[in-house]
Amino acid sequence: MTSWNIAVNQSLLAIASMETDKHFQPADRDNTLVVIPAFNEEKTIGSVVRVLKSLYFENIRVVDNASTDATAERAREAGAAVFSEPKRGYGKACRTGYENVAEDIEWIFFCDADGSDDLAMTPEFLRASRNHSFVLGNRRWSTEGRNAMTVAQNLGNGLATSLIRFGWGFHYYDLGPMRLIRCDALEKINMRDRNYGWTVEMQIRAIEEKLSIYELEVGYYPRKGGRSKISGTVSGTLKAGSKILWTILLFYLRRKFAGKNRISR
Repeated sequence: MTSWNIAVNQSLLAIASMETDKHFQPADRDNTLVVIPAFNEEKTIGSVVRVLKSLYFENIRVVDNASTDATAERAREAGAAVFSEPKRGYGKACRTGYENVAEDIEWIFFCDADGSDDLAMTPEFLRASRNHSFVLGNRRWSTEGRNAMTVAQNLGNGLATSLIRFGWGFHYYDLGPMRLIRCDALEKINMRDRNYGWTVEMQIRAIEEKLSIYELEVGYYPRKGGRSKISGTVSGTLKAGSKILWTILLFYLRRKFAGKNRISR
């Protein structure tokens, strides 16, 4: 598929959802809940919460995902509400973070706890929500961002987004952790994965549900402390990579078989 065809498909996807999206309020600091999954991030979580506070976000939930250090204490000291998720898993922690939200919350913003996200870009996410129901941070648009990622991260992201492009005709550039999504859209997606397949499942399901999707160019930095639970170890990299590829394959097969069933009927 040519880049021109991809651009047309993405434009049509946005237009298809525009009539639905325009009836909803865009994200702002009052109707947005920030969810931060965290596992053993005591060195960085406090500064992440304080940066968000300096940007006037008050609805901040840190999900302590069975940490064995002082992550929960540092997050609480910085002013976040701390939730506990004793069963480990990135997707599990994210899910716990947005359960039972207040009625005035219409948007969920996800980010990482390690200080690598360019949180100064959060106002741009809010602005993009005026026209889109799902806004993602693209870390790989710049040389600096790609250099801040490990070789495994760059290869994995490139392969995963290429497979999505092949299977669904939509060209993502990244599987970044910074993402803003409307609550009703998240409910429609009906997330199932509870671990490393979380991000790619959300992006595939967003295409299938014809959400208005926008990738925002953001900065990205080496983590500010501690060690990555995924790219920091060989086993973590292999587990995450295989789960992401397996998730893409399952959704692709489900889509193909569903199409055949519709034709046969």
